[in-house]
Amino acid sequence: MEDTAEMWELRLYVAGKTTKSVTALTNLKKYCEEHLKGKYVIEVIDLLLQPQLAEGDQILAIPTLVKKVPEPIRKIIGDLSNEEKVLVGLNIRPAKRTE
Repeated sequence: MEDTAEMWELRLYVAGKTTKSVTALTNLKKYCEEHLKGKYVIEVIDLLLQPQLAEGDQILAIPTLVKKVPEPIRKIIGDLSNEEKVLVGLNIRPAKRTE
């Protein structure tokens, strides 16, 4: 049974299938599988198709990753290639202990 309080809701804003957008999604999936396996949801929003959605999260640059849950809300701009910066930015701490 899954504990919904543990779920991470991540939203990636992109503009089409640019190299940066594809790289950002690839990197995000990799980090999530490594550090949040089974505890995350990624929503990809293409602002070329849904430009009105940029306003809600105040998106000024593309690609932008928004961590909605757990709070606080965090934003990371770019292709997410710097893993350490992304993990610190999202407040993900790699598990040091095994259960």
